[in-house]
Amino acid sequence: MKPASNPITPAGLSALKARYDHLLGTERPEIVAIVSWAAGNGDRSENGDYIYGRKRMREIDRELAFLARRMKAAKVIVPSEQPDHSRIWFGAHVTIADEDDNQRSLTLVGDDEQDASKDMVGWSAPIARALRGAAIGDLRTVRLPGGTKEWEVVEISYPPSPQQGNS
Repeated sequence: MKPASNPITPAGLSALKARYDHLLGTERPEIVAIVSWAAGNGDRSENGDYIYGRKRMREIDRELAFLARRMKAAKVIVPSEQPDHSRIWFGAHVTIADEDDNQRSLTLVGDDEQDASKDMVGWSAPIARALRGAAIGDLRTVRLPGGTKEWEVVEISYPPSPQQGNS
């Protein structure tokens, strides 16, 4: 099933926009200036600044195109506005326990904002797909490259809405 859109949190979309703006407004103009200066120095075939600059400019242009496509497909979902907070949906912060009662906490976020070091799991990840719709006490089996693992949902929470945080 190919998703029609790219689910993302408001913070995730802001991060994509910030990266796009930084590349377009800062990095690309700097590289254009270097390439322009290097091109004026004569023989381009052995000019490291020119060769590297052109290569970096292509990388930046590819990343800008990728970010533009992802932002165009983005569907912003505010986790606190999920209709059913008793089940795991997009944006949920979840605590799960395995057979040995080892607990793990994670947050289900958009694929563009996943970050294992912060326990932020992408919506398309195997564990996120397995946990979707689960309630506290449910057991879910996750198929991983190393085999299957069973997890029990221990806790589900959603971040407070922005209006609740400002009151």
